[in-house]
Amino acid sequence: MGDVIVQTTYFEQPGPHNTSRTLELARQRAEALGIRSIVVASTYGETGVQAARMFQGYNLVVVTHATGFAGPNVQELSDENRAAIEAAGGKILTCQHAFGGISRAVRKKWGTYEIDEIVAQTLRTFGEGTKVCLEIALMAADAGLVRVGEPCIAIGGTGRGADTALVLVPANVQQFFDLRVLEVLCKPRLG
Repeated sequence: MGDVIVQTTYFEQPGPHNTSRTLELARQRAEALGIRSIVVASTYGETGVQAARMFQGYNLVVVTHATGFAGPNVQELSDENRAAIEAAGGKILTCQHAFGGISRAVRKKWGTYEIDEIVAQTLRTFGEGTKVCLEIALMAADAGLVRVGEPCIAIGGTGRGADTALVLVPANVQQFFDLRVLEVLCKPRLG
């Protein structure tokens, strides 16, 4: 097999105004590669609903913030958006963040960072959406919603919306270094 040439789109600015284009690019590449598993981050559910409509018939996993992320007992995904995602065939994953959890509690209590937050900060050098893509792929693999070792497309963003899409091979968190980024479909140049 020879070299593969893949076009990467670099958005001038990060943010939700890139969501539609990011989802379109991900769909085109999924079709070209025959990838059927898509993992997308969505805090309030708007991006998840758009993805659920675009990826009907796919194994779509919408990853939310953990309940309690914004405050005790608070789940940011709206009931309306949850219902729309599920009605379109999407699955919803709500669990602890792969690069957070107990380490975040240590930072908040004692003001020091643990290794998973250092990994997260390092990945942010490639952009917030890149960090999000790797994190949600790990979370979906740990939940058994995507298969380890089989390529999927992960979609994340900077703040709200989607502006980053990667083709990657997920791994379980405990096997983090087996995760492989195969292609960068799009990401912001800045942010």
